[in-house]
Amino acid sequence: MTIPPEIQQLRPQMQQWRHHLHQIPETAFEENLTSAYIANLLREFGLEVHQGLGKTGIVATISNGTSDKKIALRTDIDALQIEEKNQLPYKSQHHGKMHACGHDGHSTMLLGAAAYLAKNRHFDGTVYLIFQPAEEGQAGAQKMIDDGLFTLFPADSVYGLHNFPGVPQGHFAVKAGAMMASSDNFEITLTGHGTHAAMPHLGNDVIVVAAQLINALQTIVSRSLDPSETAVVSVTQIHSGTAWNVISETAIIGGTFRCFNAAVQQQIKERIEHLTQAICLAHQVTAQVAFNPYDIGYPVTMNTAAEAAIVKEVAESLVGKEHVFEPVPSMGAEDFSFMLQQKPGCYAWIGNGSTAGGCLLHNPHYDFNDANLTLGAAYWVRLVERVLLAID
Repeated sequence: MTIPPEIQQLRPQMQQWRHHLHQIPETAFEENLTSAYIANLLREFGLEVHQGLGKTGIVATISNGTSDKKIALRTDIDALQIEEKNQLPYKSQHHGKMHACGHDGHSTMLLGAAAYLAKNRHFDGTVYLIFQPAEEGQAGAQKMIDDGLFTLFPADSVYGLHNFPGVPQGHFAVKAGAMMASSDNFEITLTGHGTHAAMPHLGNDVIVVAAQLINALQTIVSRSLDPSETAVVSVTQIHSGTAWNVISETAIIGGTFRCFNAAVQQQIKERIEHLTQAICLAHQVTAQVAFNPYDIGYPVTMNTAAEAAIVKEVAESLVGKEHVFEPVPSMGAEDFSFMLQQKPGCYAWIGNGSTAGGCLLHNPHYDFNDANLTLGAAYWVRLVERVLLAID
C-alpha cells in the first residue's frame, strides 16, 4: 500500500476531525454544525469556499497551472435518524441521530485530500470538492444541481466514494455500468365500503383486496420482467382497521422497488398501476397509487466506462491489482446517481472491513473504520493527479 508520507502524517488530525463529526450527526438539510465545521477547516487550509448550494452544501475550489481541465470529487455529510448503541468516547451527542453510514468518514477522507492538495498542487487544472447534504432519501445531490452546482462549478467529470462493510479493509470495488440500483417507493390507498364484520356482504372489503393485490405484486418480477433483468418489489407496510368487529373502509399498502435499468423502472411502475386498478375493479373498490409520496426516487447509479477504468487504475496503484475487484451491483441506492446523469464519472466502494458486532450500514452499532482515513485521502489525491496529469 503506497500512501504519501505527508498524508500518513495527517492521520491524527483526520481521526480527530472524524470523531468530532461523529459526535454531531445531523440529518437532511439540517447539517448546519457539520457544514460550518467543514467550511472552517477548508478555509484554514487556504481554500476558496462556497456555501449554500442545497441549503447546507459546500464546494471548495483548488486550482493550479494553466489547464482548463476540471474534476469534481463528491462526498456526503448527512447522518441518519438512528439512536446510536455504540459505547464510544466519541459517541453521538444528538439523541436519535447517528452517523450509521460512514458519512463522517467520507467527509474526513475528502478533508484530508483537501489539506494535502492545498499544499502539494502536483496537478494542472481545477479541483472542486463537493460536500453534499441530504443523501439519505432526500436527494441533496439533485438539490445542489438545481441550485446551480455544475453551472457555477463546471466539472468535466465527477467521482464519488463510499465505504462498504464486508469488503476487506484495503480493498476497492469498481465497475463500469450499474453500480447501485434505482430506488422508488409506492403507496396504494384502497377505498371500499365499510360495514359490520358480521355482515361482509353489505360492504366492499378492502383487506381482502389488499391481500390479493400484495400477492399479485409479487408476480411483477417473476412474470412481467425479462428473467435476465435484476429487480425487487417489496411490500413493507399495510395499514387498515381499528376494531375487531368492523370491516374498514380504507387500507393503505406501502413498499419499494429497485432495479438497474431505467426502462425496467418504468415498467414496474406501470405494472403496479395496472394490477392495482384491475383487481380493484373486480371488487368494486377504488384505488389511488402514488410513487415516492414522501421522498424522491433515485435513478440507477451508472458509471461511465472511461472514468471507471481510471478509478480502477488509481486504486490498483494504491493497493495492488489483487485488492481491486468488480463487484456485483448493490440493490441499495445512492443519490450520486443524479450527478452521473449530468456528468461522466464513477462511484466506487472502499472496504470497511468485518461486519462483526453489527458493523453494517444503517445499523446502530456501525462505526466507520479509521484505517481508511489516509487510504481514502490518498485515493482522492492520486485520482486528481491522474485526471489532471501531474506537472512534476
